[in-house]
Amino acid sequence: MEQTARFKIPLLSPGQAQKEFTHNEALERIGALLCPVVEDIPQAAPPADPATGACYLIADGGSGTWAGQDGAIACFTNGGWRFIEPEEGVIVTGLSSGEQIQRRSGSWEAGISRCREVRIAGQTVLRGRQPDVPDPAGGTVIDSECRAALTALLGTLRTHGIIG
Repeated sequence: MEQTARFKIPLLSPGQAQKEFTHNEALERIGALLCPVVEDIPQAAPPADPATGACYLIADGGSGTWAGQDGAIACFTNGGWRFIEPEEGVIVTGLSSGEQIQRRSGSWEAGISRCREVRIAGQTVLRGRQPDVPDPAGGTVIDSECRAALTALLGTLRTHGIIG
């Protein structure tokens, strides 16, 4: 059976008998990929009683009906499990965490956002890293509390990765 290159969606063939099977399989895959939402982080074992339409990420070492499907997106349908081999870069959303989970370098990566700039209400609040900010130095005894407060603030900003 011919399939699309990216997501292996089955294609109809001229003169094909029972086209509804191929068409329905294509619709199941499209339905799972149209707005990809998964129950949560990758797991190795299928749930005991999955809801129809629920999708999961299969962890390495998949077991039971998920054996041999490591890294796939598993979607439960009226016809049983459908497995979709994800393309590099595909992004799904985890329902329980709300995190975006991306396929990178052959595995699922959760909670990491990549961007050049963050804007809130049109105002840039974060952008590319700037040179490291040095700790305060010099001064007199009178400004030691100020230096201590600045050092603590700079330490916190470094811990959060906001500055170097």
